[in-house]
Amino acid sequence: MQAHTLFDQATANRRGFRDVTPAAVAELRGAHVVDVRQPGEFNDTLGHVPGAVLVPLATLGEAARGWDPAAPVVLVCRSGARSGNAAAQLVAAGFTRVMNMAGGMMAYRAAGLPAES
Repeated sequence: MQAHTLFDQATANRRGFRDVTPAAVAELRGAHVVDVRQPGEFNDTLGHVPGAVLVPLATLGEAARGWDPAAPVVLVCRSGARSGNAAAQLVAAGFTRVMNMAGGMMAYRAAGLPAES
């Protein structure tokens, strides 16, 4: 699925971003997938979404300065809490197509989806 299509079909969140399922992220094409965990978590037993880039939450604001605020972006963490905070941060910074992977890598792995470590 294309990122723009997924955003349009995703569940609106009262914090200004959209929530997407791990299964939808696994099938996603053409989106910037950003993992906001710490480096040790990115390569731990949960692993990470294939193709995701690591941008720890504390560095997100600085890293996002170079991103297109109109382009789709999916935020990922361990459980969905940190990535939800990251998504809200991007919305506040003017990003318009922000998605959070509900349940994080715990839900992604529980669904048996492929991960890298």
